[in-house]
Amino acid sequence: MSETDRGGPLAGVKVVDLTTVVVGPIATRTLADQGADVIKVEAPGGDILRFLAAGSRTPAMSGKFINFNRNKRSIGLDIKQPEGIAALKALIAEADVFVTNVRPQGLERAGLDFATLSALNPRLIHCGIVAFGRGGRYYNRPAYDPIIQSLSGVAGTFHRATGEPRFVPMVMTDHTTGLIAAQSVGFALYRREKTGVGEAIEVPMFENMASFVMSEHLGAATFDPPEGPTGDGRLLSPFYRPLPTKDGFITAHPNTNRQAFSFMDAIGQPELKEDPRFDTPVSRTKNAAAFFELRAEALKAKTTAEWLEIFAAVDVPAARYNSLDDLLEDPHLQDVGFWNFDEHPTEGRIRRTSVANRFSGGMREETLPAPQLGCHTSEVLAELGYDETRIAAMLNSGAAFEGLA
Repeated sequence: MSETDRGGPLAGVKVVDLTTVVVGPIATRTLADQGADVIKVEAPGGDILRFLAAGSRTPAMSGKFINFNRNKRSIGLDIKQPEGIAALKALIAEADVFVTNVRPQGLERAGLDFATLSALNPRLIHCGIVAFGRGGRYYNRPAYDPIIQSLSGVAGTFHRATGEPRFVPMVMTDHTTGLIAAQSVGFALYRREKTGVGEAIEVPMFENMASFVMSEHLGAATFDPPEGPTGDGRLLSPFYRPLPTKDGFITAHPNTNRQAFSFMDAIGQPELKEDPRFDTPVSRTKNAAAFFELRAEALKAKTTAEWLEIFAAVDVPAARYNSLDDLLEDPHLQDVGFWNFDEHPTEGRIRRTSVANRFSGGMREETLPAPQLGCHTSEVLAELGYDETRIAAMLNSGAAFEGLA
């Protein structure tokens, strides 16, 4: 199957991926899942994520790396050597998109900034994922997900809710910013279709996550002067969580009047429908703490299965609580084919998630396994027009490498 007919809305789009860890690989995996030909450029030693997660079967192939780097090809280049950087620039000259999470000063030193690369390729979409946006005092500082969770208010929401600042136990800011970067690339590709000209995109983690948090929690401080404090009291309630039943946990979340009144009937307290604290969405919002506490107390009376049956009969939004292990067996995920099993060429049988979003115009028709370090180097260089002699010379000099470093 050629690179242009593999299926998916981004079939025929070539992406050069100079990213590591999570935020960049999530962005480029999203593009790859939609049919783009993503070429992951790795330095000697490879993406550090190859080694950071436990549970690998072979060196440099951690489970996290496998999950974040499917549908990509890996080329090994030492871009500190002249032949290595020349090969990377030759690759970019033929690409549609360049995605990187290298800090801006490093890009400029290597001649990989937008001004330099757009002279080589005026149609290039140059997407730089950075920790902090240009013009601010934090610009060009290093950061990882916990730094951004701490700065952006994510940890602060836990502090308000529980009295203790905590991180979400996922690299949430990396995932969120990576998806925003992929979305931004799609926007830029659409504009290029109209103008024929590429552009630079800056995707800062801090500003994106501050917007994410404060769009939710700006609240009464939206107004100038503020009409009250920041924070959504419903979301910051200690009862905003899965609640105990007789035998486990459940989440029930009535919102509209119909749902709330049906919930009140279901828990055997129909008189609450006349209670001025709970008789409208506005009153329930103002008295969220009391309403949430009431719900928590009522749900202790029956088992999870009993409540789910009762709420389903009256169309109240409710769901059981899933642990991480429960997700592996969730019946809905089984129904929609969410979990897939593949035979990886080096790792054997692996489990992977499917692409959740569907396009009626066609989806990517094959899945490439997450690549071993540099395993496509000769293939990609040959596509650039390098002959066997030149490829061999680069491999011998260390400017390029194949297989494990």
